[in-house]
Order: sequence, then structure tokens, then C-alpha cells
Amino acid sequence: MTDRDHLQEDIRYLGRILGEVIAEQEGEEVFNLVEHARQQAFEVAKGNAELEVLVDLFRNIEPARATPVIRAFSHFALMANLAEDIHDDANREAILDEGGPAPDSTLAATWDKLAEAGVSAHEVRRALDGALVAPVLTAHPTETRRRTVFDAQKHITDQMRARHVILDAPETARTPAHLAAIEQDIRRRMTILWQTALIRVARPRIEDEIEVGLRYYALSLLKEIPAINRDVRDRLQSDFGADPTRAIVRPGSWIGGDHDGNPFVTADTLDYASRRASQTVLRYYATQLHALEHELSLSDRMTGVTVELVALAKKGRNDVPSRVDEPYRRAVHGVRGRILSTTAALVGEDAVEGSWHRDHAPYDDPAAFDADLAIIDASLRASHDEIIADDRLAQIRSAVDSFGFHLYSIDLRQNSESFEAVLDEVFATAYVHPHYSALTEEEKVELLTAELRTPRPLVPRGYRDFSEATQRELDLFTQAAQSVRHFGEEMIPHQIISMATSVSDILEPMVLLKEVGLIRAAGDTPTGSVDIIPLFETIDDLEAGAGILRELWDLPLYRAYLAQRGDIQEVMLGYSDSNKDGGYFAANWALYAAEIELVDTGRDRGVRLRLFHGRGGTVGRGGGPSYEAILAQPKGAVDGSVRITEQGEIISAKYGSPRSARRNLEALVSATLEASLLPVDDLTDRDRAVEIMTHLARCSREKYASLVHDDPGFIEFFTQSTPLGEIGSLNIGSRPSARKQTSAVDDLRAIPWVLAWSQSRVLLPGWFGVGTALADFIGEGEDAEQRCAELRSLYENWPFFASVMSNMAQVMSKAGMELAELYARLVDDRDIADRIHRTIADEFALTRAMFARITGSEDLLADNPMLARSVRRRFPYLLPLNIIQLELLRRHRAGDSRDAVARGIQLTMNGLATALRNSG
Repeated sequence: MTDRDHLQEDIRYLGRILGEVIAEQEGEEVFNLVEHARQQAFEVAKGNAELEVLVDLFRNIEPARATPVIRAFSHFALMANLAEDIHDDANREAILDEGGPAPDSTLAATWDKLAEAGVSAHEVRRALDGALVAPVLTAHPTETRRRTVFDAQKHITDQMRARHVILDAPETARTPAHLAAIEQDIRRRMTILWQTALIRVARPRIEDEIEVGLRYYALSLLKEIPAINRDVRDRLQSDFGADPTRAIVRPGSWIGGDHDGNPFVTADTLDYASRRASQTVLRYYATQLHALEHELSLSDRMTGVTVELVALAKKGRNDVPSRVDEPYRRAVHGVRGRILSTTAALVGEDAVEGSWHRDHAPYDDPAAFDADLAIIDASLRASHDEIIADDRLAQIRSAVDSFGFHLYSIDLRQNSESFEAVLDEVFATAYVHPHYSALTEEEKVELLTAELRTPRPLVPRGYRDFSEATQRELDLFTQAAQSVRHFGEEMIPHQIISMATSVSDILEPMVLLKEVGLIRAAGDTPTGSVDIIPLFETIDDLEAGAGILRELWDLPLYRAYLAQRGDIQEVMLGYSDSNKDGGYFAANWALYAAEIELVDTGRDRGVRLRLFHGRGGTVGRGGGPSYEAILAQPKGAVDGSVRITEQGEIISAKYGSPRSARRNLEALVSATLEASLLPVDDLTDRDRAVEIMTHLARCSREKYASLVHDDPGFIEFFTQSTPLGEIGSLNIGSRPSARKQTSAVDDLRAIPWVLAWSQSRVLLPGWFGVGTALADFIGEGEDAEQRCAELRSLYENWPFFASVMSNMAQVMSKAGMELAELYARLVDDRDIADRIHRTIADEFALTRAMFARITGSEDLLADNPMLARSVRRRFPYLLPLNIIQLELLRRHRAGDSRDAVARGIQLTMNGLATALRNSG
């Protein structure tokens, strides 16, 4: 049986069980309706029936009757996703088992490439000096699946893998019984899943989002991050003689510290995030030490031990007679006692069971903890017990190197307008200036630098007579300082300034950090533990970014601060707002061009750049395969380090299991190493490539702006032809979906902007404007084929252009203009609806034609067979969800206020987001 047959069999198997559960729970009438809709949907997908067949089937359907149909197709799509993931994993394993070459995005392939290229040890040491690969988990509300649903999916996945093992083994007398037991368990899980609400009743709190983020550490990251760090260190030492001073993969988080537009992030949530992160990693250490204590039963009658180990064993205070000749166990017992005591000191006594930890002193810092582990390690190696030292003990030591006592670094993020407003009030209260915000840029910079030179506080101790918003900001900074004192400088090492458009925007939070002691004034040479990170988001800001940094670095005070931070300037690049601002291609080129200028500026000024990519899960928000995205960066933009946001459903897809976590962490590290040490493109005329991209970006932006920013009917079309208004009720995140009432695209957050377009299957942010730009460049006449050949050469030889085109094709493969036309019927003004839909549909057809002309393939997914398979097998399940959503939206907007209608719309949104695998 081929893999394709295996996958089809699995989808049929899971579909059969789900159908039986539906029939049992809802009755034969519902089951027959679902089955009929499924058959019709597949006929439509094959081109054997018109979409109107489904429209007629669900026209005027009662909401109560529609609900189980919606849930059925949501679960069908979930099961198809599950089956695909299992088979993708199996295929990867089979390739390795057969001795095939290691695939790209794996460390094995990277080591081969570095060896083949003859990369020197000196090059490796230089590139990896201060290396950092940081996946940063965010609380952006793009994960629509509840934890309960995710857990059920994981359990069914485990059972399906167990079923494969049985089916692949020779049949025995017990095989039918084993298979029956597995099916019974899957049926039980599906029954529970069927009776579980798919969407939340209440919007999650920040604390809920913190817990969701932390659970991925328990699922995979606590194990896989230290494992990959250890593997990379060992290989760098053996092959290149390089010994990184720090673990390369060190994770981050925005959850609890990102207060940009989220009034629910406060000092309390930051405190909660810090404590729970520390508790999570300290509990992990205690658990691992407990296991190590049981394992290290070595007797000093059988093996030698060092003097240092004997001394450590005495400190362990474990004088049980049965342990008298087991110094390792006594030593580890004491180390575990100190970790539990550390937990009590940092997190609280209620975080530790029992009282024996009070006999031990807490560790001052992770280095002291590792020093004790090093004594155990050295003693084992002195007795030729490397095989023991290299197992659990080495894993714990790598974890300490990766996580410390803080687990992850929390980023503070706020927008520049908020910082200005806070200082406006603080400066007035302190009689520094009555109206700071009215000053010119030069006056602001002069005032701010003067404040950064003096240790004088601005806010008197105990003074709290500020506005609610200002006090909330000041309290949050105060808590940040407390968390740093408590858990170490790595707990909160980053301050991000959203919408940074000037030098004063970057200096303003520095004054607030000085106020709480995280920056210490010392004349023109301030010191501190926090990196100041401007976030350039719109296309105009990206273009201005290098100029802003040049002005900033010209300030002696800031340059001195940067020097004590290692002369590393981190800059965050915003993918979401730049796309919403200028469209897909213009945003991608603006980001690439900005990186080139930033890298050149840093090189000229002797500053090492570290880029932080604010990517979302969807292509419209910078998404796409991380490996290809990192390799598509311009030369010098990676330089050993990259930080990248991981958001929403992408987190569960990447880090929901140890297997997927390892694969995705390897992709990040492999791409970082290759982009830093190997040539990544084969361009013969870079100036011409830049000229072409600049032309394409300008044309695509003009086309995009003519619709999104200039067409007076666009806002009406967008808000009425998509379920934008209903997104706020989906309860998928703590942050409001809009900054204010929507009167312009700029008012919208990027996440609901993308989510709404994906629901209507237009997916406009991922492609609109590209076709016009490509057609304009190619033109007509005798030179057209030559210009097309230029684009084809860039596609074949330049990772940037290939990545942009490939990601666009992935988005377009999920779009459907027939469905989009049905959504356009929701618009009240028919002239607006017809005109704008025709504009979108024409541009879609042109973009598809231009893609085929450049790539030589009519198939949008010729380079992505796995996604092509998904589109064929999974997307027919989406059609009934879209059609029912349309019917319920029509009624809801006609005044049908029944809860079943609103809830049905929410359910369809959830099902579509799950099936599309990119909700925003």
C-alpha cells in the first residue's frame, strides 16, 4: 500500500468513526444531512457540481439544525489535519531509515553543507560570538482551538500511531483485539470531543494566555531546547573547536509584558508571568534531580569519587543508613533540597510541598546551581563514567544554560504614543516641563538626554496621583524592576517601542526605565540591563529606520549605553502593519530593503545588528516556512542571531509535541547557521535585481492603495462582505480586536484584518497587487519575453524572490473567488459590491496568470506537494462551513438576534480557522 493509500485509509477510518458518533449522538437524520453535504462538497470540489447546490441545501436552515452540521465539518477537517500530520512525520522518518540524504532545515544537512563549503573554525567562532536563536511566544489571539480540543487531538494522534505499529507488524492472534481496543478508545475520545463546546464561553484572561504559553514547555520545550543546544554545542566543539559561551536557543515571551493596546496587561500580570515561568523551570529541575537521585546508585565501594563530590555529599544532609556508601545520591539530594529552597524563596512557600527544603539554603543564581552539578559531572568523568554523565545530568546542565531560573525572557512592549503621554504627565507633575508633547523633536531629545544623565527621580516615593493610564504604566515598570531583582536580569531584558518614528520615541522609555533603576544614570555613560528596541512597522517607518538609528547613534549618551550592551542594537521589524499599509509585495520589499540599509548602517558605525522579526502565522503577516524565510534575508542580516515571534495556532503546530518541536527548532538553528556562514543566493547582477524589485513594489503598492486606501466604498465592502464585526465575539484573545471604531483600515489591528479575509476566502493581504506589478514590469512587445526571463532567473536564483512567490502561491491556493462572490452579496450597496469584487477577482486571475508565466507552472503548489494534497483532501470540508456561515450572517444582519445564530457564526469561524490552519 502506498503512502497515499495509507493516508486515504486513515482519513476514511477516522471519518467513519466520527460519522458513527454523530449518528449515535444526533440521530440518523442529522447524520444523513451531514453525509449528503459531504458528498455534494466533494462533487463541487471536483468540478462535477455547482456551488449553488450547497447554497440551496442550506438555504433557510434552522440554526439548531445547522449547529451539528457545522460541528461535524469542523471535526472532519480536524481529523484530516491529524491524519496528514501523522503521515508527514512517518514519511520523514522513512526517508532517514532508508539512508536518504538529510533534508534541508535539519542540522544533519547543515553540518554537511558547512563541511562541503570548507567553512573555517575562525569563521564559525566569529559568526557565533553572542549567537542567539529566540522563538518568542506571543499572546496574539490567533489560536481558536481550545486546549481541551487540542488535548483530544493529541490523544487520538497517539492512538493512530499505535494502530500503525500494529498494522505494520505481522498479524498475531491478539491483533484484532488490540485494534478493537484502539478503535474503542478513539471512539470514546471522539464522543467526548463531540460533546465539548468548540469555542469559549468567556474571553480568556491574560493569566489564561500565560498558562497556555507555559504548557508548551511541559509538552516539548523543556526537553527539546536543552537537547538541541547540547547537540549544537557538541558538534561545534568537535568539528570547529568552537565553544559558544551561552546556549544558542534561548526562548522569549510577550505574554504578560506586551501592553501595546492591551489595558489588561498590568503590573500584576507581569508579576504572574514572571513567577509562573520561574516556578515552571524550577519544578522541572526538581523533578529531574529526583530522577537523577534514583539513578545514581553508585557506591563508593565500587567506584572512586572526587574530594569535591564527598564534600558536596556531606552538605546533602541525607544521613539515611542505606545511603552511607552512595555519595552521588546524597549529593544530588542536597542539590534538590537547594532547588526546592530556591523555589520557595523566588516563587513562594506554597509552591513547594513539605518542609524539608527549609534545611537547605537557596541558590543565589543559576551559576551556583550549575557549579554543584559540575562537581558531580567531574567526579563521574574522573572514574570514566562519561556514559552516565552524558545522560540526564548533561540534560539538566544544558537546561540550566538554556533557561536559568527565569525560563524565558519577557519582552516589554508599548507604543510610542503611550510613552509620550506618560512622560507628558510625569514631567508636568515634576515641574520639568508643563507640556512635553508640544516640544519639537530637537527639544525633546535635549530634555530626555538631560534626564538620562541625572540620577534624580522624577516621581516622589509613594506619589500616586496620576491618571489611571499613567499609573498603570509606572506600576508596570516598577514591577519589571522587581522581577529583575528577584529572578535575574534575563527575566526582562528587552523594551520594545512600537511605532517608533523618531529618536525621542526611543529615548522616552529609557527615562522610565531609569526611574525604576533598570537604567542607572552616570553622566554621559549610563548603564543598564535592558536592550532598547525600536519597532519599525509601516512601510514609511521601515524606509526611515536606518536614518533614525544614525541619529540615535550620534548621541554620545546612547552610544555609551549601547557599548555597555556589547555594541549590539536589536531592531524589530513589523510584518503585519507594513502589509496592511502597503500590500503584500510592497511590504516584503520594504522589509528586505530596510534590512540592507540597517545592516550597512550598523557596519559603518561599528554596531552589530540583531533583527527581531515580528511574523504572524499567515503569509499576510509575514508567515511561511521559517527556514526559507531566514535564508531569504539579505547578506549580513542574520549574523549569528535571530529573534522571531511565534503566534497563535502556529505555536501549537510547531511546539505541540516533542517531535514537531525538535523539527521546528532545528529549522530555526539550521537556517541561522547557514544564513550566517554560507552564501545563500546566486545573483549575478544585484543592482538590477534591486531595480526590478523597487519597480514591482511601487506598482503593487499603487494597485493596493487604489483599492484599500482610495476607493470610497472599500471600508463598506470589507466590513460587510467579511465577518469582521463578529470576530470580536469569538473570545479568542484578551486584546481588543480594534484600536477604535473602524472608519479606516489603519484603525484595525492586523490580526482581525487577516482573519476576516481568510474567512471569506479572499485572503487579499497575501497576494493583491502582485499580478498588476508583474504584468506592468513584463509589459508587451518584443522586450516582454526578455523581462519575463529576468523574473524567471530571479525566481530560480534568489531565495528572497522565490520565497515571496512561493508563499503567495500558498495563499492563493486557499482562496476561492466563487465563494468570495457569495460573500460580496452581503454588501448592501450592489454597485460597490459588484465593482470591488470584480476588481479583486480580476486581480486574482491576473496574479495567477503572471505566476504561471514566471514559474512555468499552472499549478500554484507545484513546489509544495504536501499542501497540494491538503487542498485536495481537506478543503472540500470547508465548503459547507462557508455556505452555512453566509446563510447565518445574512440572517444575523437582517435582525435575527437568536443566540443560536450568533453562536453558529462563531462555530463556522472556528471551524474554518482550524481547517485553513492560519486564522490570522
